[in-house]
Amino acid sequence: MKVIREYLNEMEALIARSVLEAHQIPAVVLRDDAGGMLPAMHLLYPVRLAVRVGDATHALRILDAPFEGDAVTDDLLDGNDAAGQL
Repeated sequence: MKVIREYLNEMEALIARSVLEAHQIPAVVLRDDAGGMLPAMHLLYPVRLAVRVGDATHALRILDAPFEGDAVTDDLLDGNDAAGQL
């Protein structure tokens, strides 16, 4: 296993894991917070997302890809909104 990302809270890591698993990449969330008893430990020991070594590059590409709704938002705001018009 290889850690590919670190997060300050578990929810962000779980969402990233869900995205990877939707793309058929198994992932695990690793956390050191005394079994959930000390969530403040995330400040010292971030929540980690790990995948198989062979999947690491592909997983990072998936996580770094723009959200598909962003292109629509960019097109709408491209000089056609009230703030963008001169």
